[in-house]
Amino acid sequence: MALLELKGINKSFGGIKAVHDCSFGVEEGSITALIGPNGAGKTTAFNLISGLLTADSGHMVFENKRIDKLAPHKITRKGLSRTFQISRDLKEMTVIENLVVHSPTQGFMDLLKSGILKKELDRAMDLLDFVGITHLANEKAKSLSYGQKKLMEFAATLMTDPRMILLDEPAGGINPALLETIMEKIIEINKQGVTFLIVEHNMDVVMNYCDPVVVMAYGTVLAEGSPEKVQSDPKVLEAYLGGS
Repeated sequence: MALLELKGINKSFGGIKAVHDCSFGVEEGSITALIGPNGAGKTTAFNLISGLLTADSGHMVFENKRIDKLAPHKITRKGLSRTFQISRDLKEMTVIENLVVHSPTQGFMDLLKSGILKKELDRAMDLLDFVGITHLANEKAKSLSYGQKKLMEFAATLMTDPRMILLDEPAGGINPALLETIMEKIIEINKQGVTFLIVEHNMDVVMNYCDPVVVMAYGTVLAEGSPEKVQSDPKVLEAYLGGS
């Protein structure tokens, strides 16, 4: 059963069609990879799914309800969270504060509260422990290394108890040891029932951890299927890998 579906999505910037008649689904419980060459439309697709951009036409469905006209915070509230290729941390706030700001609000009165609620603090500390950076809880985000920011942002996406997480290049710019840690955490969360859609250029990650794989090129879906299937698809080899 598809948890997320894109149906005939189009998005142009001026005369450039960044996403063209793009349709694919993400099965509930899967770790699905979204791959393709630079300029294929992957990041635009992510921005459309998360509500940062609005599609020119087509529609998107999450849990059988349309989300293509919703604001980003409303999409998050429905259970769909995301990370970014370049961390969007609040640099002058501490790590723990960066997590707490992702806590779901229960209404207008939550916006007027002062300080951090104990349940939010406990949840944030549990997640920092899960990703292994509790010792950084009171450090300002700006003092963290690139890899530590990746871990903080991943923990922040979990604050809302999402049903699905969009990960933008989790392997980008980090060392193999940290990558292994992140992938272990992704698998653990996935086993708890969370679905993942991952944009990734690291083919080892895609082939070893993701199934199925969706391949984009020229703004549309070129191929989809198991890692083995797309890896041997002549169209993929031509468009993504430069030929066999």
